[in-house]
Amino acid sequence: MNMTTQNLLVELFVEELPPKALKKLGDAFAAVLADQLKAQGLTSADTAVTSFASPRRLAAHISHVWLKAEDKAVQQKLMPVSVGLDAAGHATPALLKKMQAMGIELADLGPAVAALKRAPDGKAEALFHDSLISGATLDTGLQKALDEAVARLPIPKVMSYQLETDCDLPGWSSVNFVRPAHGLVALHGPTVVPVKVLGLTAGKTTQGHRFEAAQSPVVIADADSYAGTLLRDGAVIASFGDRRFAIVQQLAQAAERLGPGYEVLMDESLLDEVTALVERPNVLVCGFEEQFLEVPQECLILTMKANQKYFPLLDASGKLTNKFLVVSNISPADASAVIGGNERVVRPRLADAKFFFDQDRKKTLESRVQGLDKVVYHNKLGTQGERMERVRAIAKAIGQQLGGDVLAKAADTAARLAKTDLLTDMVGEFPELQGVMGGYYARHDGLSEDIAFAIEDHYKPRFAGDELPRNPVGVVVALADKMETLVGMFGSGNLPTGDKDPFALRRHALGAVRMLIEKDLPLELSVLLNIAAHAFKGIPGFDSGRAVVDLEGFIDDRLAGALREQGFSAQEVDAVLALRPQRLGQVGKLLAAVRAFGSLPEAPALAAANKRIGNILKKAGEVDAHVNPKLLKESAEQDLYAVMQRFVPEANALFEAGDYTASLRTLAALRAPVDAFFDDVMVNAQEMDLRLNRQGLLKSLHDAMNRVADLSRLAT
Repeated sequence: MNMTTQNLLVELFVEELPPKALKKLGDAFAAVLADQLKAQGLTSADTAVTSFASPRRLAAHISHVWLKAEDKAVQQKLMPVSVGLDAAGHATPALLKKMQAMGIELADLGPAVAALKRAPDGKAEALFHDSLISGATLDTGLQKALDEAVARLPIPKVMSYQLETDCDLPGWSSVNFVRPAHGLVALHGPTVVPVKVLGLTAGKTTQGHRFEAAQSPVVIADADSYAGTLLRDGAVIASFGDRRFAIVQQLAQAAERLGPGYEVLMDESLLDEVTALVERPNVLVCGFEEQFLEVPQECLILTMKANQKYFPLLDASGKLTNKFLVVSNISPADASAVIGGNERVVRPRLADAKFFFDQDRKKTLESRVQGLDKVVYHNKLGTQGERMERVRAIAKAIGQQLGGDVLAKAADTAARLAKTDLLTDMVGEFPELQGVMGGYYARHDGLSEDIAFAIEDHYKPRFAGDELPRNPVGVVVALADKMETLVGMFGSGNLPTGDKDPFALRRHALGAVRMLIEKDLPLELSVLLNIAAHAFKGIPGFDSGRAVVDLEGFIDDRLAGALREQGFSAQEVDAVLALRPQRLGQVGKLLAAVRAFGSLPEAPALAAANKRIGNILKKAGEVDAHVNPKLLKESAEQDLYAVMQRFVPEANALFEAGDYTASLRTLAALRAPVDAFFDDVMVNAQEMDLRLNRQGLLKSLHDAMNRVADLSRLAT
């Protein structure tokens, strides 16, 4: 066997790949290739995998690859000795049949049977056959790996295209792949590995940049010179990561050259997309007329990023400038034609945005309210107008709870106008700007900043980590909007399933949870759910009661997940949420108290006792938390009662004052008397009055211990 390894390079050269999927395609191609080679024993322990992905190629460099895998010694069990050999030690027909089926050579029967091994197998002895399986060669192993890598690519959409057949008869065969493939490179060191895929045969040549390659075709001498040769002769940066880094550097340098105060609006997903569109980036500075800066910058930024893949430039105060950066795929000596072309292309887009903005401002938001009645929201829940009335009702009730008439009135106004920008030309063209444009148009209509901010912010938080609404009116309307969506969808049976959540209900629930917690709103969850459910009264077939029950569990699940992500243990979260706390703003303090309690030396014993008490009370059924001191016979129960009389009122006072940590710490004094009680006292005594009194004592103790959290959940 060849004892030295060489590095392997495989490249599939194709037509322009879908940019949003490119990075994932490149990583998957390399990973599956490497995994398949490893599974066949063709890679060594120190193998490293490097993936390459450019607009027209997927490639993988895999180090330390064997020409042939090691042969493998394999031992196969045939059957028990008692079945395979007769009394004289000769092979039975059953053994011969089994050996034949396994392909064991029976020409010389005696030695073949004698070569079988006997070894203990459970209680009996069995016959085993030893053989040597030849290791896979790279030619066959890579072929299998390549077929698998191509078959398992996470292709967003498959294309079908025709290939001329290789056989003598003229004709075409159909191929399905992400894009038509035109070339295959497979090099083990300097040697071509003769593999085929998608009607292509491997060689050592590929194509470089469409316009700027120094040579065509580009000849790859060996696996290790792939990236260097492509850059030198093909004008292509093959590595996705290297190309992305080059773009980031060039963007920063271009902004720096323009002078101090310019900052590139870096967008991670746009960077990935542009990296997938160019083979060798060249960043150029372009500009547009200053008059377009009268349009809200969000519109201009969106049209530049989404439609043109341009990078906007901001000034030192974060305001949009009339300069932007383009990542070009060509690097001419005179770039003026490329710059001029990009400026010409962006101008009509910006002109459209300005036209929409000017037209929209000719109508007030108020004048658009009636138009919401003509827009269907959901077939079971009516129009956007009906939805708006529900959000209004919820917002008014929440506003009343949190800030009386003043907040209720402002929230009602904002909720009435919040959806009207859906009917504007600008939001029709750019749905992502809903809310944002409403804020601009509200200011233009002379409404207060409070209302404008609330309209702008009422979709927040739109994603994990997004900021919350800026003012109380915005918080109320955002909360009302999310609760209307949640109750509406749960009540009409549109529940999320598995990974499908078309109405983003998980996100809405998390947004509501964040507002209740981070703004520490004095609003109970059950009250909030009932306020929202009340707004759906009178809708045929709408089950608001079911919606409230299901939603409580759904919100609890989202809350539990969010808390675990913040670093709290599943036990800590379970202990607090088991009591279904209604003021979510208190949950953080409750968790901190549970964590502090958990670190006390008395905690494990008290948690275990709490669990035991819970089990006793469960079996006892309805128990009254009442104790008659005269019926306390044993000294252990008298001691426990005395300690409870001393420490429970103190713990309760601390709980009422909101000092949950101190409340739990006070209960640590109960550990010794509780242990003694269980050692010395029979709870279920024969005498009924003694039994009920002891159960009452335990019920009082259980109630006192579990005000902050269900401590039994901390028991291991």
